[in-house]
Amino acid sequence: MTEKHGLKIAVSGKGGVGKTTLAALLCHLFSKEGKSVLAVDADPDANLGMALGFSPDELAQVTTIAEDRKLIKERTGAEPGTPGSLFCLNPRVDDIPEKYIVNKGNIRLLQLGQSAAGGSGCYCPENTFLKKLLNHLVLAPNDTVVVDMEAGLEHMGRGTARAVDAFIVVVEPGQRSFQTAAATVRLAKDLGVEKVFAVINKVHPGQEESVCRFLDFLPLLGILPFNPSVIEADLTGTPVFETNGQMVQLAEQIKDKLENNV
Repeated sequence: MTEKHGLKIAVSGKGGVGKTTLAALLCHLFSKEGKSVLAVDADPDANLGMALGFSPDELAQVTTIAEDRKLIKERTGAEPGTPGSLFCLNPRVDDIPEKYIVNKGNIRLLQLGQSAAGGSGCYCPENTFLKKLLNHLVLAPNDTVVVDMEAGLEHMGRGTARAVDAFIVVVEPGQRSFQTAAATVRLAKDLGVEKVFAVINKVHPGQEESVCRFLDFLPLLGILPFNPSVIEADLTGTPVFETNGQMVQLAEQIKDKLENNV
């Protein structure tokens, strides 16, 4: 009998579809159950911390992995941002998580972060490090990892998603978002990721049927309506799970369906 272990979940989608909002809601719901949640912000444009309710001061006290150039060079053998660098594909990560984590209740936040300056070059060593880290994490049954991936498809080419149990593609009504979802499914299959699901966000009344028809190639976990209060929460820096009971209830249905299908 295979020993049960916790889930590693990646949330992705093109920019602006609401993947960070969904990732934060899932973290909140797993934490509410008493699970120990590791929230990994793998998007260089890091917003997951604020969506989880961490204050700017709390986030400023933590060094992100990408900011620690010495660490990346030590573990991968490559200077971050150096074009054409040779780097180790199997960096040591066994002592990393607790050094770069900020806590809030049952949720621990680990931020990959971004290079300190624009135009600083290749991001490959940092992402190799993240991929190894996700592979290394062995979860107890009461643990959950939720990864907020960077927008777009580049991370799929690097194989970062290979280390997760389930991949959620957040899609909004629109052909560009549908195309991104279709490309994500193809790349996921190439990587051997079997459990790929869709969540449709920002849906207006009357759009449900046509959107579902365009996404008939993906198992659907749920539909989230367009909701101006989500935009307002972002403007005020307030977590959606504190202000919008409807979104929390719908996210809980998504979480339950995910757990029943993984």
